[in-house]
Amino acid sequence: MKQSVLTRYRALAYVTGVLLILLTLGMVAKYVLDLSGAAGFTTAVGIAHGWLYVVYLVLAFDLGTKAKWPIGKLAWVLLAGTVPTAVFFVERRVSREVAPLIRDAQPVGA
Repeated sequence: MKQSVLTRYRALAYVTGVLLILLTLGMVAKYVLDLSGAAGFTTAVGIAHGWLYVVYLVLAFDLGTKAKWPIGKLAWVLLAGTVPTAVFFVERRVSREVAPLIRDAQPVGA
């Protein structure tokens, strides 16, 4: 497996996680604190998170199929982008597990 597969997954995992935290904070500001400007913020961040989550799903699925994960683990990684902060912990664990697969796939002279 190429390093770029893991790098793309990691980048989208971080982006998805940050956007989900921002969306959560925006929802708290909108519904709990009743701030007037929060509605536009949550709309914009929600749309961005929604579209980028789809890209995260594609990249996580690509990584999972190349790493030959069982369906349960793949589902766990895919759903991590829906729970605030979960994607950061899952990304860290996935990176540690996939790193040996990338090293093993490197040519001998590299």
